[in-house]
Amino acid sequence: MSILNPKVDFFFNKASKWQKEYEQLRMIVLDCGLVEELKWGVPCYTSEKKNIVLIHGFKEYCAILFPKGALLKDPKGILIQQTEHVQAARQIRFTSVREIIKLAPTLKAYIKEAVEIEKSGKKVVLKPAKEYAIPEEFQSKLNNNAALKKAFEGLTPGRQKAYLFYFSQAKLPKTRESRVEKYIPQILKGKGLDD
Repeated sequence: MSILNPKVDFFFNKASKWQKEYEQLRMIVLDCGLVEELKWGVPCYTSEKKNIVLIHGFKEYCAILFPKGALLKDPKGILIQQTEHVQAARQIRFTSVREIIKLAPTLKAYIKEAVEIEKSGKKVVLKPAKEYAIPEEFQSKLNNNAALKKAFEGLTPGRQKAYLFYFSQAKLPKTRESRVEKYIPQILKGKGLDD
C-alpha cells in the first residue's frame, strides 16, 4: 500500500459530502501502489509521474476519473463519458460505500490497466479543433475581422476548442452573440477562456 500524502488530507477533511466514499476510494487506489498527489484541488494518483486516476465529487455522485479512460477496455461497461465533448477521460460514479466495496476488485483491475497504458505510451487520438463546428455568430465575426481570425488561429487547439464549446452551448442566438462579443478582447490578447 502507498503512503498517505498529508497535502491531500485537506481535500478529504473539508468534504461535507461523500467523506466515507472518498476514504474507501482512497484506500482502494493506494492499495494499487500509486503515488498520492494534489492536482487541480483534488487527489490525483500517479505512476512514474504520469496521472493515472483522480478522485472527485459532485452534488449527485462522487467518482474516480481516468484521464485516458477512453483507452480502457471496460468489460463491465461502467465507464462514463462526462459530456459529449470529453474525448479522453472517463469516470466511474458512486453514490454509496457499498457500491465502491462491491466494485473494488474491478476498480483495481481498471487502475492496473491504466498504469499499463501509461507505461506503453499510448495516447488518445483527439479530434482536432478544426473539426468542431464554429457557431455562425462567431464565424461572422471571424469573416469580418482579420485580426480576430489571426488571433483565434494562433491559439492552442485546446483554447480554440474551449471557446467553440462555450459559444456553441448557448441555445439562443442572442446568447451566443453576447458570449462572442464578451470574449473577443480576450481572444485578441491571445488568451484562453479561463486565462
